[in-house]
Amino acid sequence: MIVISTETYKSIVGLFKRNKPCNTVLKLCYNFLPLIMFVSYGILIVFMFFSDIKIFARITLSPLTVFAIVTFFRKIFNRPRPYEKFATTSVFGKNKKGESMPSRHTACAFIIAMAFMYVSIPLGIAYLIISTLIMISRVLAGVHFISDVIAGMAISLLYGYFSFFII
Repeated sequence: MIVISTETYKSIVGLFKRNKPCNTVLKLCYNFLPLIMFVSYGILIVFMFFSDIKIFARITLSPLTVFAIVTFFRKIFNRPRPYEKFATTSVFGKNKKGESMPSRHTACAFIIAMAFMYVSIPLGIAYLIISTLIMISRVLAGVHFISDVIAGMAISLLYGYFSFFII
């Protein structure tokens, strides 16, 4: 397991707070990429609703299920966030308490990528790359531990693989 010390955490967060170009790139990945995923996923849902109702049902129900699973586990674990554990602030000033494990942003990004993969392999690969950037941004912004985002990714990839390609 990867363990980050208080000094390492504060150093990473400090870099992104102080360095304007790094902060801008991180903000893009942290805020803009999830928005792109949400909007494009909405477009995919509408398109599939009118073109293939079976695919529509699958790409709608699987992400909803993952969202519910991750939300349930977050309540159960109620793990403190890095900025709570290290008594500091995140890069963008997020101050939510607990519910860090697993990362819901990461889980949602990866299950949406799997939905795109089900519809189109090239689009799915592009969205897996975007999901990875979102996942990394959650750690670098100081709102999740590495294990939080890995858990969110694993839940979505496993559930997505079974729900889109096995069943």
